[in-house]
Amino acid sequence: MVETAGGGPGDGTAEVLDRPLPDGVRRRVVQIVSDGFGGLTLAELPAQLRQYARFAPNRRAKFAGNAMAAALETDALFRQRIGERFREAQPELSGALDAGSPPPAADPLDVAAAAYVLRPAGWVKLVTAAGEEAQRADAERAGEESRAELERLRAELAQAREHTRTETERLRTELESARKEAESLHRKLRAALSDVKRGEAALRKAHGEIDAVRAEAQAQVSAAESESRRLKARLGEAEAALEATRRAAREGRSVEDMRVRLLLDTLLDATQGLRRELALPPVSVRPAETVDAVEPGRMTPKDIAARALSENDPAILDQLLALPQVHLVVDGYNVTKTGYPQMPLEKQRLRLLGQLSALAAQTGAEVTCVFDGAELAAPVLLAPPRGVRVLFSKPGVTADELIRQLVRAEPPGRPVIVASTDREVADGVAKAGARPVASAVLLKRLA
Repeated sequence: MVETAGGGPGDGTAEVLDRPLPDGVRRRVVQIVSDGFGGLTLAELPAQLRQYARFAPNRRAKFAGNAMAAALETDALFRQRIGERFREAQPELSGALDAGSPPPAADPLDVAAAAYVLRPAGWVKLVTAAGEEAQRADAERAGEESRAELERLRAELAQAREHTRTETERLRTELESARKEAESLHRKLRAALSDVKRGEAALRKAHGEIDAVRAEAQAQVSAAESESRRLKARLGEAEAALEATRRAAREGRSVEDMRVRLLLDTLLDATQGLRRELALPPVSVRPAETVDAVEPGRMTPKDIAARALSENDPAILDQLLALPQVHLVVDGYNVTKTGYPQMPLEKQRLRLLGQLSALAAQTGAEVTCVFDGAELAAPVLLAPPRGVRVLFSKPGVTADELIRQLVRAEPPGRPVIVASTDREVADGVAKAGARPVASAVLLKRLA
């Protein structure tokens, strides 16, 4: 329906659209406003649209579409300016609309949008016709989609029917197979029932045999109890005889002790003579060499010293080192950081190893110096001094654990001395049979 509000004939500004603007026409109108928006100055824009002046056309159409459509409807001057920009951009379409004969080949939505902006005479009819055309196109499109959907559903129905027939045949085959299997199971069940009956008969027979065996066993137990009582009586007699024999043995014990001692001395003399006769060489491999550790450049006794000496007296270390086959194990960094911590680690090692080499030459003891190598990226390159075995702990193993391994590797009874101030190390090696000595005592002896 078109209403006229006092305009002259041929003037479309007085015409009013009595229905909402079709969506397709509205989108084209917003695009026309967005395209013409950039050609206007900030002063020529309505106040509500000036914030979108610097937006790109696509962003402007997306975020300011509603505002531009409202301004175009309510602000005649803004609509006139947009219409002028549109006439400059689309002179042919604008001229055809002004002449009242839109191009037949033009898109009805474009014609309706241009008519809405330019407002020539009869623009409402053009917008209404475009809306109806769009509705017819949407209806045809929906009909095409419905027909395509119907065809797709028919194809799926045919496929489902075929699948149902195939599945039915398969189920029939499986049912027949299941029936045959059930018959076979029934036959096996009957055979199993027969076996069960035979087993029950055999079980009853076994129960009878068990009862007979139980009765026989009961008789044997009675006989065994009688025999046990008789043996206990004989055991009492034997214990009395044994006690008498022990008394007699205690009386002649001194003679037997003398005979045993004489036999022991004979064995010792024979052992020494056999060693001289066979010319047995001294032991060349020490137990400490079997412990897995990192070598430089390559891969306990109880306190039998004079008890009157102080624990911090170096003389006690001399007495311990005088023991036969003694092995001195030194906690390297514990000793050097106690004696000269201000020196670099390399010089600490060299100074301690030089002093230990002199100590080994003086006492003839086996000396092993252990350093913590858990943080080393590669073995330390150094030449071990004469008489001193130098070991670094492997990655993931502390020097304390390596010292405990060395002590455990020694045979019980061999004198082993561990020089360390670490209380945990001292307590651990003491439990293993080694003799702990404080680092300060070793430093005094070396000095």
